[in-house]
Amino acid sequence: MATTRIMPLHTGKGRSVGNAIRDILDYVENPDKTDQGRLITAHGCNSPIADAEFLFSKQQYLARTGRRRGADDVIAYHVRQAFVPGEVTPEEANRIGVEFAKRFTKGNHAFIVCTHIDRAHVHNHIIWNSTSLDCTRKFRNFWGSTRAVRRLSDTLCIENGLSIVEDPKPKGQTYDKWLGTQAKPSHRELLRQAIDKAIERGPKDLEALLELLQEAGFSAKRRGKDIAFRAPGWKNVVCLKTLGDGYGEADLCAALTGKHKHVPARRAAPDPAVPKVNLLVDIQAKLRAGKGAGYARWASKFNLKQMAQTLNYLNDHGLLDYKVLAEKTVAATARRNELSEKIKAAEKRMAEIAVLRTHIVNYAKTRDTYAAYRKAGYSPKFRSEHEADILLHQAAKQAFDQLNVKKLPKMKALQAEYAALLAEKKEAYAELRKARDEAQELLIVKANVDRILQNTERGGNAQEKGTVSFAANCALY
Repeated sequence: MATTRIMPLHTGKGRSVGNAIRDILDYVENPDKTDQGRLITAHGCNSPIADAEFLFSKQQYLARTGRRRGADDVIAYHVRQAFVPGEVTPEEANRIGVEFAKRFTKGNHAFIVCTHIDRAHVHNHIIWNSTSLDCTRKFRNFWGSTRAVRRLSDTLCIENGLSIVEDPKPKGQTYDKWLGTQAKPSHRELLRQAIDKAIERGPKDLEALLELLQEAGFSAKRRGKDIAFRAPGWKNVVCLKTLGDGYGEADLCAALTGKHKHVPARRAAPDPAVPKVNLLVDIQAKLRAGKGAGYARWASKFNLKQMAQTLNYLNDHGLLDYKVLAEKTVAATARRNELSEKIKAAEKRMAEIAVLRTHIVNYAKTRDTYAAYRKAGYSPKFRSEHEADILLHQAAKQAFDQLNVKKLPKMKALQAEYAALLAEKKEAYAELRKARDEAQELLIVKANVDRILQNTERGGNAQEKGTVSFAANCALY
């Protein structure tokens, strides 16, 4: 999974353009965060002097175009790309970041990709110059760029066998709204729960119910025709009439006298989140790289949790034989790759059909003009008068040759083929999400088993023994 965010960078108050560029590059190129600069990749610039090169390109842009922007001008763009801990190596993350920047900027802008490893999650900082390499135009942010960034990042993650955020947090919602049923209960919900528990104790009347609520920490006070409640720490009172059906004074009195049964209004319980298996951390390697004792303590606890989750996965899926685990991992990976190639083939053919339809239309529209051009002996005068149509016709014929089209297909047939490919692609994408998750989980589980077996059975070849005595190995690790 990779989360992304695009951020336009401005000069800011009290800074020159050069200082603003230097500040952001100094941060992302921090040697302590990038393994002493090893995880920095530049395109179209030299990372040590990138700030000077970015500034020079902007001076060239002004000289060539004469266009000058004010303080709101965007000097560079910053994309932050974060990955799930243990899912990707720093080198892989850097490579994915470079591929992202090349595709998003189409290689027309200088950029720097800096991979940070100072946190539990590996993440990229991608900075590209708003001014193009030829200093004739600028990259302008566009409506929906955030979605485009996320879709491209998700595409690269799928291509590299990584998970993606299926349902990202909607912009503009509060944290509690996003959590939904997992959010902290409101004051009304707390009062409803207290009333439900009090009724279970069988009070005879409303006064007895209020006494039980008082014992639970709620104070009650009558306000006109309603009763208001307050609890320690509450700024505002909560009235019975605001609790919903079944909690009004009349409803409660009827329930207490036995006229009808009280039915608690309960929130839908959220499905318990299944712990995800992550790769074990090589603690010794991290310590040699300069991580401290605090990191070692965290990593030890993290590894214990992951070993337990790995054991649960093996037991739940009946994968206690190493040979079976390895075979299933290979099969799942092959299935994931097969579906990925199927989608790529469908997308390629759909792109060909789109191009072909355009050229067929252009060919039909310009056929008479080109026939007249040929009849005129390819007259230069005729060509100058009808150059646009002639060029469209020639481009169409060239496209047919490139696509090896001998006989023009019917538009109806192309549309039907396109629709079939689109349906096939959608179906394959649904299967790919499942296959990708299964393959990724199996790869992580197998890697964890290999790590544990390597650490606990150094003298023998555990893989050749065929059986994974995983519970014993977890105890020894």
